[in-house]
Amino acid sequence: MDSSADAPSGQPRFILGISAYYHDSAAALIADGVLVAAAQEERFTRKKHDSAFPARSVEFCLSQAAIGLDQVEAVVFYDKPLLKFERLLETYLSFAPKGLGSFLKAMPVWLKEKLYLKKELRHQLSELSGLRIGELPPLLFSAHHQSHAASAFFPSPYEEAAVLCLDGVGEWATTSAWVGDKNELRPLWEIDFPHSLGLLYSAFTYYLGFKVNSGEYKVMGLAPYGKPAYTDLIKEQLIDIKPDGSFRLNMEYFEYCTGLRMISSAFESLFGMPARNPESDELTEKHMDIAASIQQVTNECVLALTRSLHRETGLDNLCLAGGVALNCVANSEVIRESGFRNVWIQPAAGDAGGAPGAAWAAWYLYFGRQRDIIEPDGMSGAYLGPDYGDQEIQSAIDSFSGVAVRLEETELFDRVASLISEGKVIGWFQGRMEFGPRALGHRSILGDPRRQDMQEVMNLKIKFRESFRPFAPSVLQEEMAGWFDCDHTSPYMLTTAPVASERRFEAGAEPVRGLDQLAVHRSQIPAVTHVDFSARLQTVGEGGSPRYRRLLEVFNKLTGCPVLINTSFNVRGEPIVATPEDAYRCFMATDMDYLVMGNFVLAKTDQPDNDSFRDHVEKFELD
Repeated sequence: MDSSADAPSGQPRFILGISAYYHDSAAALIADGVLVAAAQEERFTRKKHDSAFPARSVEFCLSQAAIGLDQVEAVVFYDKPLLKFERLLETYLSFAPKGLGSFLKAMPVWLKEKLYLKKELRHQLSELSGLRIGELPPLLFSAHHQSHAASAFFPSPYEEAAVLCLDGVGEWATTSAWVGDKNELRPLWEIDFPHSLGLLYSAFTYYLGFKVNSGEYKVMGLAPYGKPAYTDLIKEQLIDIKPDGSFRLNMEYFEYCTGLRMISSAFESLFGMPARNPESDELTEKHMDIAASIQQVTNECVLALTRSLHRETGLDNLCLAGGVALNCVANSEVIRESGFRNVWIQPAAGDAGGAPGAAWAAWYLYFGRQRDIIEPDGMSGAYLGPDYGDQEIQSAIDSFSGVAVRLEETELFDRVASLISEGKVIGWFQGRMEFGPRALGHRSILGDPRRQDMQEVMNLKIKFRESFRPFAPSVLQEEMAGWFDCDHTSPYMLTTAPVASERRFEAGAEPVRGLDQLAVHRSQIPAVTHVDFSARLQTVGEGGSPRYRRLLEVFNKLTGCPVLINTSFNVRGEPIVATPEDAYRCFMATDMDYLVMGNFVLAKTDQPDNDSFRDHVEKFELD
């Protein structure tokens, strides 16, 4: 392929990035280096963490740009399957004869599908496009951590930056450091499998009774209820962290190399109890202390790595990606203590973000094209998915015989702000769907953070999830300092900040432990104040979602509070809603009071009775 070839005069050049076959399949499309569309396959198929080829996501990306696949310059896969297969074989051989059962289970899938991924990808692309194999765009492959690094640096607002990628594992790398300079990325060093901070955290996720690759954020949310009593034990027995942040795991305690479990019996003996059964075992204070301890160890390791990287590069800017970069608590430690002046985190830091990362890697590193920095960044607020107009929304409502009122702009925002202030819970469906794991005001469930009962109401009656899970606040950026002790913006809900001291209430004389801490009235915004006074913060500035910002402004004018509860529009085990039909089903299956789609307002009390919507909740696996 001629990397200097130009598209026809006046026509943009497109590159399609794909992430698939492991978890969180996604597709992303860039036009002349600018990300114009991205979506996760789970949103369309309604299968949480769908790993299948992202046909629906590819179709969406192409339709968003109004092009066919024949107008795409290259398709780029985010991973190198043969290197991953090499790692699996070498791992099995190193541990043989242990792991034979796992080997026999994995090999048929590899020999039938994954080893011939290039052929499979071309087949899928041909099927969805109608093009013959020989007519397809060139198929390129980016290394896993290179895709992560590209997703972190190229959309960042920095001309030059250090880049740190941390996840479970790619082909071999589990941690890698890079330097980005204009349109180049230069690797510095990496830590290889089986030594992985992401897999260490996942091992504790498994041990505490949560699902690996989806329950890690529950461990992070549980940690503040406990004390880090096992931090020294973890560092003495499980992970050896060097002063520069590099680390090695003691593989005696883990089975992810050879077995179908994350941990060994030695791990369970170390902590004096078996892995928690989520169906039968209650969360105890010991579970909470273990969660607090692994979070503390993660903070220390990530902070040591970033401090070392700052000393090594001498740069002011840092970019983060990989699944560990979704750990808001560790991110906040890095922002405060690493020595970097500026930190930018890819909002789709997990494998889904590998799709745009692979596309950018091809655009800049393979084709060698010039990079133009976009302010405030190149992610468009993460609003990169499909949107729906009045006609499509009305059609969806009619298909369910739903009842809606369409309000004009001013009346709409006044009405919704008033409803929230009265304690109503609102399903808020607006504009383009978010890309990545966070709802950022386009596919959100909203509530009043001033109400003490709102966390329990929304967790148990609407989200159908564990009562300990905290909710995140959205705050007007210019009002942030009056409500949170935070000196940086957080548009993607990827950091935590303490609630401002003047908004807190004094603690009672009697110390409270465990889940009893939920009942303590901590601040003027109790529904978003975690038990350690922290909050996972989204700041909404002038460049954010105009409609969501306007709702915050109207609510602030009405109540004097510039903060709303913002949680993702879904129930436990379900992907975030994508379409108006998804939104209506979720609305009817829960105790949400109102649904607002575009300018249409639907009251629960006006809708026809239909018990079948309750089946909507039951069909999703409760993870």
